[in-house]
Amino acid sequence: MSRSKIITPALLAIVLLLLLSAGPALATGEAVAAFKGNKFIELSVFNAVFLFIVGFIGGMVSGFIGSGGAFVLTPAMMSIGVPGLVAVASNMCHKFPKALVGAIKRHKYGQVDLKLGLTLGISASIGVEIGIKIQKYIQHMWGEAGSNLYVSFAFLVILITVGGYVFYDAWKSKNHTGPAAPPRLALALQKINIPPMMTFKTAGLRISMWITIPVGLATGLLAATIAVGGFIGVPGMMYVIGASSLVASASELVIAFVMGFVGSTEWALVGNIDIRLVLLILAGSLAGVQIGALGTTYVKEHLIKVVMGSIMLIVAFSRGFAIPKYTNQLGLTHVAKGLIPVLNTISFYIMAFALILGAAIILGSMIKAMRHKPAEAYEKVSSLEKAVN
Repeated sequence: MSRSKIITPALLAIVLLLLLSAGPALATGEAVAAFKGNKFIELSVFNAVFLFIVGFIGGMVSGFIGSGGAFVLTPAMMSIGVPGLVAVASNMCHKFPKALVGAIKRHKYGQVDLKLGLTLGISASIGVEIGIKIQKYIQHMWGEAGSNLYVSFAFLVILITVGGYVFYDAWKSKNHTGPAAPPRLALALQKINIPPMMTFKTAGLRISMWITIPVGLATGLLAATIAVGGFIGVPGMMYVIGASSLVASASELVIAFVMGFVGSTEWALVGNIDIRLVLLILAGSLAGVQIGALGTTYVKEHLIKVVMGSIMLIVAFSRGFAIPKYTNQLGLTHVAKGLIPVLNTISFYIMAFALILGAAIILGSMIKAMRHKPAEAYEKVSSLEKAVN
């Protein structure tokens, strides 16, 4: 597959993204009011550079573990003052062009189960619609502070739960040799014969369509409400459906593209997308995602779980320090005002540490693997590319 075949659809997606974001300015009524009422941060040089770097590392993590990287990007945007709702919408908007590039790259390596990704993408799109309605209701009832609290608290709970389990599973399987055995839950669900049954060749499994729907719905629901779907979608495909971590992380990029397109359309029509943030993050992400995708050809599968679990737990810790600011604004707590900036600073630096750690693990593992078996790794990638071309 030529470089132009990868870049061309990405550019088309970016053009569409720009048109979607400009939509509210041409609309009337509620859309314009929503657009004017949102708080868009001042884009200083520091913020611009920070967002580009965050986008690069988030893209690299995305290409490596299959998640859209939102569990890093959304909190990172909020750490520099972006309102939760704008961070969620802008993050989702940048996601689908990046996911497209990552999916094409990993499809080139034979890791994407396109049928599985599209199947889950359909139900995820329905989940996106539900999630957007929930987020709009929260903002209407409790304002910006309520929306920020909801996003942060949801991150805290879900990241600890999912990240803890994924990290435990990675630790348990680190000395395992050969392909990992499918989880017991997935094997039990695959035995349930409720038509229509679906066969996913690349993933090497057969399962009822009705088992896939809840996974897709949960992925889309979270993607719309807190801009995170991948760390639910990937574990869902691994532990519920039974796909390997490699296929699950690659196929989730297809889901991210589908639901990212649907969600971006919805958010753009009510003016919640800050196109400046989108383009800065996207610029970094498009470079990072290809490095992350390449990294999956060099490292062991359990390392994908290690990276995902580690970053999730650290980011959850970071969000925990940010919560008192929002509970104070809602009158739920009375933390000393002088302490809030200190907690926000701690939250920011923990977030930065998570980004650095993720990048270090991915790049370090790639360099180590390339040094040990450079010829074998090169031949593996070359043979995959020749097979496609």
